[in-house]
Amino acid sequence: MIFTALIIDDIENSRISLAHDLKTYCPQVHVIGQADGVKTGVTAIREKKPDVVFLDIEMGDGTGFDVLEQVRDVRFQVIFTTGLDSYGIKAIKFSALDYLLKPVDPDELVNAVAKLEANAKAEHASHGVELLLQNLKNNLKPTEKRIALHSADKVHLVFVSDIVRCESQGAYTLFHLQHGRQVLATKNLREFEILLDDHGFIRVHHSHLINFAHMKEYVKKDGGYAVMSDGSQIPVSTRKRSDLLNLIGD
Repeated sequence: MIFTALIIDDIENSRISLAHDLKTYCPQVHVIGQADGVKTGVTAIREKKPDVVFLDIEMGDGTGFDVLEQVRDVRFQVIFTTGLDSYGIKAIKFSALDYLLKPVDPDELVNAVAKLEANAKAEHASHGVELLLQNLKNNLKPTEKRIALHSADKVHLVFVSDIVRCESQGAYTLFHLQHGRQVLATKNLREFEILLDDHGFIRVHHSHLINFAHMKEYVKKDGGYAVMSDGSQIPVSTRKRSDLLNLIGD
């Protein structure tokens, strides 16, 4: 599958380098234009109508998020590029969008491009961008924040507050949601542990990550286990017991 691409970055050498790497390592991606900021980027997107946009996060006249906010009707996939390893990255991951750290590693570039074909449906890109912009809003309440979970055949947009617990399934993670719903996400538990770290989730066992807001009881007998709002009893490892008791206030 052939993709047309637009590179938006305020550093000329970064644009030149990325265009060269795409031509060398990803011949299925044809660069049809470049832009050096928010204003020129928005204009280029509207004129060129690319399949994918390689979008810098921090630019002289704003951010890559500003570009998406102004375009609104997203009919393309987005791969963020950034020299920063923290700003906006968690929001991007929450939205199941891809990013590359600069200087771009060729292997990571090839992997990112390989995902384009799997995610080629425009509605997937649109949902991810909408979720990203929503989660970036400063006035967003914790109960309104959502996470995008990729399963084998679709992307599920799930309220974080609806997640009761997460269970390791090898390279996958089974999400147990309120009202008995389940989603098998195609990432391992460690990745979600990092992503949900500041949202009240705690790893209580090598196979279990729980939402503390859904914990109803901690039972000390039988080695110790947490009783969750869905009635499940989740074992707490000896190593994690003190962390959980600190949260409880014991």
